[in-house]
Amino acid sequence: MERRTEPLDVLVIGAGQAGLALGRELQRRGVGFGLVDAGTRIGDVWRSRWDSLRLFTAAEYDGLPDLPFPATAGTHPGKDAVAAYLELYAETFGLPVALGTRVTRLAPADRGFVAETGDGAIAARRVVVATGAFGAPHVPGWAPELAPEVVQLHSTGYRRPADLPDGPVLVVGAGNSGVQIAEELAGSGRPVTLAVGTRPRAVPQRLLGRDLFWWLTRSGLMRVTADSRPGRRLRDRELVIGTSWPALRARGIELRPRAVSASGTTVGFADGGSLDAAGVVWATGFRPDWRWLDVPDAVADGRVRHTRGVSPVPGLYFLGLPWQHTRGSALLGFVAEDAAHLAGLLGAGTREPVAG
Repeated sequence: MERRTEPLDVLVIGAGQAGLALGRELQRRGVGFGLVDAGTRIGDVWRSRWDSLRLFTAAEYDGLPDLPFPATAGTHPGKDAVAAYLELYAETFGLPVALGTRVTRLAPADRGFVAETGDGAIAARRVVVATGAFGAPHVPGWAPELAPEVVQLHSTGYRRPADLPDGPVLVVGAGNSGVQIAEELAGSGRPVTLAVGTRPRAVPQRLLGRDLFWWLTRSGLMRVTADSRPGRRLRDRELVIGTSWPALRARGIELRPRAVSASGTTVGFADGGSLDAAGVVWATGFRPDWRWLDVPDAVADGRVRHTRGVSPVPGLYFLGLPWQHTRGSALLGFVAEDAAHLAGLLGAGTREPVAG
């Protein structure tokens, strides 16, 4: 994206799958826009994940608008293939992306907004925040009580088993990231313990000869909306995909309850038990960090305010949030529906009413 003196019509902050999908939809509608991203290459967020990471969604469900994912149907692409696809996507459609451009503050301005970056300010009449909801990596407040010799990594910093010392390893958090990392570590020959707080439902990758997402799409579960009765039941229930709790035990992974304390090399669990660990992987997720969003009424109680991506602040929108509209809103390949919806509003110059 070239630097401009006049305001952009639409500034899209974030050039991951959500921002790129929106960029293509705006391009098709003839809406003037620019994308900015903090990374040095498109797809860097994916490249930074652990080496063995693979998508749960098969390739046929992973495409963005107008460009199918270049992999055989039924296969599950790795993280580097996803990064390469996103880069190809931007190149194929000539999307105007300014890389290495981190927005440190977004604030209201005359006739729109101003985004402050390390390279100067960008003025825009309207802004779409497509950075996702994964802000700052979260670890428990008692993690510093572990001794210095215990190697601690958040899941964002873990790459491969060699990152951790020999000896017992504790993985804290039994979502998809924690389970995948625990399985990989168990395969390296280390004693592995998985600390489980609220146990999510574990489901296989394939059911009756079909990929799980074949069933989820055809049953309509991927289109269940956040404000519907089934949506309200499902949105707080994570699925762990591709394994089962007995299968984890069969791989030698010890399941323990929630980790609640630490002292020296010892981690304590909610049942009063403990473990001496050589390494800990914190698969404990993220906490939203919207401090850079200096826009009155945009954030309440640490969460952005929106209805299907439309903020109560005129001209401000969001895209790529978990359960923004449906179960698939934050997923590669499924974000396209929300992107088309917002592009339609931006193209028409309209806003939707926002409750609350």
